[in-house]
This record gives sequence, C-alpha cells and structure tokens, in this order.
Amino acid sequence: MPRHIDHLVICVRDLAQAALSLRTLGFALTPTGIHPFGTSNRLAMFGNNFLELLAITDAAAIPAAAPGRFSFAAHQQNFLAAAEGMSMLAWHGTDAHADAARFAANGIGAYAPFDFGRNAVLPGGGTARVEFSLAFATHPAMPGIAFFTCQQRHPPELFWKPDYQYHPNGAMRVVEVVMSAPEPWENRNFLERMTESTAELSPGRLTVGAKGDRISVLSPLEITRRLPGFAADGPPRFCAARLAVADLNATKRELQRNGIGFQVSDGVLLTPPAASHGLALEFVEQGTI
Repeated sequence: MPRHIDHLVICVRDLAQAALSLRTLGFALTPTGIHPFGTSNRLAMFGNNFLELLAITDAAAIPAAAPGRFSFAAHQQNFLAAAEGMSMLAWHGTDAHADAARFAANGIGAYAPFDFGRNAVLPGGGTARVEFSLAFATHPAMPGIAFFTCQQRHPPELFWKPDYQYHPNGAMRVVEVVMSAPEPWENRNFLERMTESTAELSPGRLTVGAKGDRISVLSPLEITRRLPGFAADGPPRFCAARLAVADLNATKRELQRNGIGFQVSDGVLLTPPAASHGLALEFVEQGTI
C-alpha cells in the first residue's frame, strides 16, 4: 500500500522563536516535548499528521552516527550548520522494524530501527509516556535530508488530542510535500522504492505517492513557477508543504489579522519560507485537492 504522510520535521535554531512564528501563521502548538537524545519539539497537530518544530537543546546528549546507525539528532545538527528548514519527511508506520528490514533489502536504508520514548504534556497539564520506533531511508544524491517511517507504540489517545488539533488558520492536514532537484527524474528509483508506489513523470516534474499524501519533485524552473522568489539551486531539498484548510477565506483573514504577507493564485494561498523558518507553506481548500 502507498505510504501516508505522518509528519514534517522543520529544523530550527530557536524553538521559542519558531513557535511564535507558527502561532503568528495561525497554528496552535503542543507544549514542548523533550527527547532523550538532545532535541526538543513542538507540534502543530492535524487530523492524522502534523508539523514538528525541532531544535537542538542539549548538544552533549546527541549520539554520534555510526555504520548501520542513523543518528536522528546528529542529522538535525548537521542540517542546521547550513540553514533552517525542513530536514526530514516521516511516513506513517505500523512496524518500524519490518520497515527497516524492507529498506535494507531495497538498498535505501541499511540502518537499525530506532526505539525511544518521551513524556507528552496533556491538555490538562498532566503527562503521558509516548513511545516511538523509527526506520530511516537515505540516498547519496540527497545529502542533508532524510526520510523515515514513524510507528507510535502507545495508545493513539495518548498522542492525538482534539485540544491540539484546532488551528485558527483552519489547517486540517498536510497533503503534499514539494522538493527541488536539478533533474527530478534521477530520484525516481529511490522514491518509488521508499513510497512503494509508481511515480508520474512530466517535463521538469516527478510526483509520487497517493493523492493527499504526495511528493512533488520539481526542477529549478518549475520551482520558480510554483514558488516565486524561491531559490532552488543545489542538491535535492524540501521547499514547501501544501496544507488543506476548511475555508481559504478564513485562512486569509487570520493571516491578515496577524500581519502575514501572502500571495493567492489559482486557489492556492502561498506564504514565504521566511515566515516559517525556511519552508514555504501553501494553503488550499480541502475540496480542491
């Protein structure tokens, strides 16, 4: 079965400042979560996926990468040496250990699965223990970014909270991730093996994944057309995320109220990457996807 988007990791230098930026964009955020490997996060949680703001908060606790072992925190540290932005894409997973074996067999991730837990702050102020398992996939032609499946090993109700899932901007879920690449077609084999789906090719564009859970890889020219003013040079990277909203006019009003600049074209509302720490955001009405 094609994979479904679980969350986007937006790597930032200052978690408090990034949280303020996302609140100004109309997102509600969970309280801070602290990982045992030197990072902390805050989430913009939707119906069945989310944005993860992630920052290094204890560099001394970061484990080093090693052959066969992907270090989630070291990857973020290396990413931040160059810029803020989206560093990883996570797919929903139900068995990360099986995913890790499948990735290894397909030649896209010879890494051991990674199991960890942290405390999550509940809406009432209490805490619950949440546990995760991750399986990583990387490609030499995509230095600096990575992919993984994320299995939640706790009861769903400990993580998904209605109090955290309503957003003033009306955001309902992430439906597409946009990447840039000098030659999109060169990434076809890796992305098909990772998503377990067939890519579609057209001039300057590769798309892979099911409708509503899609990656679009665009050439620099196509990125310029879709994301005016966005520089898309260098190796493949994540450029934008498209989110479904209930009412685009309500989204406009929220952004205007908060003083956020945006462009609207053909039913797509675009906010610049500077507003969300390196990742452009597109908002579209749910019924148009």
